[in-house]
Amino acid sequence: MAPQIEHSLGFRDAWQTFRNTPPASLIDLGSGGGIPGLVLAELWGCPTTLLDSMEKRCRSLEEYLTYPGAPKGASVVCGRAEELARSLEGRFELLTMRSFGPPAAAAECAVRFVQVGGLIIVSEPPDPASTTRWDESGLAKLKLRLVGFVEKQHRFVVLEKTGETASIYPRANGIPTKKLLWQ
Repeated sequence: MAPQIEHSLGFRDAWQTFRNTPPASLIDLGSGGGIPGLVLAELWGCPTTLLDSMEKRCRSLEEYLTYPGAPKGASVVCGRAEELARSLEGRFELLTMRSFGPPAAAAECAVRFVQVGGLIIVSEPPDPASTTRWDESGLAKLKLRLVGFVEKQHRFVVLEKTGETASIYPRANGIPTKKLLWQ
């Protein structure tokens, strides 16, 4: 099995650790080449949004979705998470991301997309110390709760949205990475 597919299946396993049925909707934030979003869209058949800020990547994903056999119900949105979070607010039961940036920036950029009770699953570095990267008081500011870590072939952190997002989050483009909510 290709390593990218195996990694994508880890997101599925992390979801299934906490939920019994496939998500009703999915957004893959910072989708890049479409991993894990395309794999999960194919597995679950749920409406899936692939979001990336780079137009070249978005065009490639859009082209892929025109091919026979591409997952049905998948779409591409091009733009920065900080800008699109409010227009797509609360539309998704699951948000996935990998290689997005520091935990504080990733959580801040992701939180508004997810409905209350929804999950955010983030691929983690293989380092066992990665479990200390997610500051629970910082997450609480965003109305997120650390549900747990899932380790199969890869390690994932699972966050649950517990309440409505404060209007200030996410902050303007680039600010979540320049002025982290926690270190």
